[in-house]
Amino acid sequence: QVQLVESGGGLVQSGGSLKLSCVASGLTFSDVWMYWLRQAPGKGLEWVSDIGNRGISTQYKDSVKGRFTISRDNAKNTVYLQMSNLKPEDTAVYYCSTTITGALRGQGTQVTVSS
Repeated sequence: QVQLVESGGGLVQSGGSLKLSCVASGLTFSDVWMYWLRQAPGKGLEWVSDIGNRGISTQYKDSVKGRFTISRDNAKNTVYLQMSNLKPEDTAVYYCSTTITGALRGQGTQVTVSS
């Protein structure tokens, strides 16, 4: 079955950087779009970014444009989210998913940004 495993989260100060990774298995990774979603405390799941199957097309939530970069390595079945200039409002559990709804996602990785 499909498995997604996120890693790379942590505690950083405002303005800091983190790079999240998500390794996928059980699917033909190079055939699928991949999504990063997040869920802040007390809030619903929200879309952050996505990337086309060949890594050419990317999209970002307005509030992260210019700060986050999504990329993928199809040879490693891995999608990344490079996050820079982090803000306290970026604090959330971050998930990778094969769908924008997050119906199939990993266990998540916690990102906490202190002010």
